[in-house]
Amino acid sequence: MQIRDLPYPDPGDPDVRSGPRFLLWLGRNQLKGQLASLSWGLLHQCSLAGLPPAVGLAVQAVVDRSGSRLAWAGGLIAVLGVLMAVGDTMLHRTAVTNWITAAARVQQLLARKTAELGSALTRRVAAGEVVAVSTGDVEKIGWFVEALSRFAAAAAALVLICVGLVLYLPSLGVLVAVAVPLLALAVLPLLPRATRRADLQREKAGKATELASDTVAGLRVLRGIGGEELFLGRYRRASQEVREAAVHSARMWSLISAIQVLLPGALLISLVVYGAVLARDGRIEVGQLVTVYSAATLMLFPLRHFEEIAMAYSFSRPSAQRAVRVLSLRRTTGPSGVGAAPDADAAPTGDLYDPVTGLMAPAGLFTAVVCGDPDEAGRLAERLGGHAQADTGPDEDGPAAATEGAAAGSADREASALTAPSVLLGGVPLDELPLDAARTSVLVQDKDPVLLSGTLRELLDVPSSGRVTAEDALTAAQCADVLASLAQASVTTDGDPMTTRITERGRSLSGGQRQRLALARSLVADPEALVLDEPTSAVDSHTEARVAAGIKALRQGRTTVAFASSPLLLDLADRVVLVHRGTVVAVGGHRELLRTDPRYRAVVTRETDDEIEALTSRGATGTIEKIEERA
Repeated sequence: MQIRDLPYPDPGDPDVRSGPRFLLWLGRNQLKGQLASLSWGLLHQCSLAGLPPAVGLAVQAVVDRSGSRLAWAGGLIAVLGVLMAVGDTMLHRTAVTNWITAAARVQQLLARKTAELGSALTRRVAAGEVVAVSTGDVEKIGWFVEALSRFAAAAAALVLICVGLVLYLPSLGVLVAVAVPLLALAVLPLLPRATRRADLQREKAGKATELASDTVAGLRVLRGIGGEELFLGRYRRASQEVREAAVHSARMWSLISAIQVLLPGALLISLVVYGAVLARDGRIEVGQLVTVYSAATLMLFPLRHFEEIAMAYSFSRPSAQRAVRVLSLRRTTGPSGVGAAPDADAAPTGDLYDPVTGLMAPAGLFTAVVCGDPDEAGRLAERLGGHAQADTGPDEDGPAAATEGAAAGSADREASALTAPSVLLGGVPLDELPLDAARTSVLVQDKDPVLLSGTLRELLDVPSSGRVTAEDALTAAQCADVLASLAQASVTTDGDPMTTRITERGRSLSGGQRQRLALARSLVADPEALVLDEPTSAVDSHTEARVAAGIKALRQGRTTVAFASSPLLLDLADRVVLVHRGTVVAVGGHRELLRTDPRYRAVVTRETDDEIEALTSRGATGTIEKIEERA
């Protein structure tokens, strides 16, 4: 794989059992690139190893006053110089290619997993951690993959030099051969401590990134309540903790680097002293001493690769584990339930049914769902779209351990979600549908939808049935005021709002404007079943009534489910379903449920059970009518 061939047609199925296994899988999938880098590395290192004998020959030729041998040694040095230049150039080229292609593979895997999980991703993994994995962690993983082949070439060169010195001059070669493994392994006792410090630094950096992301996302709200300085102060403290952890980690790595300089220096001094004694006694020639000394000096260069590979692995292992934690998330696959086998060539149609809660949304009707718990409503909306809490694979002693306590409280709920039967569309389990078909059939709009940066035309340019135009969707979502403000900000002479650029996450718009544009985008998609979680929570009552009417008119004949507690929207629904503690407890019309179900009245009128009981116990004429007026 070359850089020009990216992206991969298929990044593959990664081994997500652990971080090291994931790194090994990446290396295996780049075997050709690793072998090419290893070959060029061997050429470079072997050419480098050939310099000491050539220099020794040249020095001895000068001592012996042999012009022919000096010329031959000079030619050999020139050839070795050319080979070193070629080997080093190609080694750098292939190593960087391995780095970039490995990083690209990981990013493709993360992008694929994000698209597969959708909104369920950030319910299991913090947004800051996802950002850290897709940026800094990807680079660290690529660094290890790239350094691996260079380390292998350096290790092979060290073995070759040691064997050559033992055969060339045993009296000094044995000393070098014994000392080199000790030099290479001297820093191993320090690596666990250095790794722990590096892990702590990355953990604090991830928390700081998450805090920064949350602060930026809520900056407008923070300014409105005067909390901007408070959160900026928190971020300053978090960043200072990251700085202190980085300094603490750097001290250990500095100590490792110092040992890598000190011990080889001691070896060189020992060689010089012992070699000078042997040369003085006439037991070795001057050229031989120069050869051994030059070889030992050049060995310091490949020894550096041992330090680098140790650093690369210590940094990449937790990064790989974080990537594994994201990549090991799976869509829930429960029992097949009732219904015929899905046809991959056709999206199913029919009633939308959740066997867990008993919620039924008949085909072609506008169904409103009332839940007393907003979190329960969000989870149920995700279930209807096939986004139920995902399963996770095994985790090591990485960042997941830090969140173990927080996750314990929801463990029972998640365990039940994993074994719960799938939602059915027309009798077909969503979990058994191909992912594309499931997403096309049922679309879920979150309570806080995200608008990507781009023009309004690009925002509404989504895969759709073609039955609903952008103009009709904008009209149904009551976006006239949004279009007017965008037209004023348009850069074109005709003031076309469709060409106006919307900033990232729609931060240039108000909450109600963002919500209505997101609703228009969902309406344009025109799925078989549309699930809306509080679609009008950010607009005023007058606009809310018109939006509800627009949704019902535009979605005529299509299945629509809206989670809401607003009487204006509930009164327009074809049927209303009350869900209490995870189970459907009442079904009917809005006004009918107001009269017959106290729990429904308590949610819709925002009154406590005591207030409802007080009203109904009076027995006065018109009590129910008063309740309806309040609703």
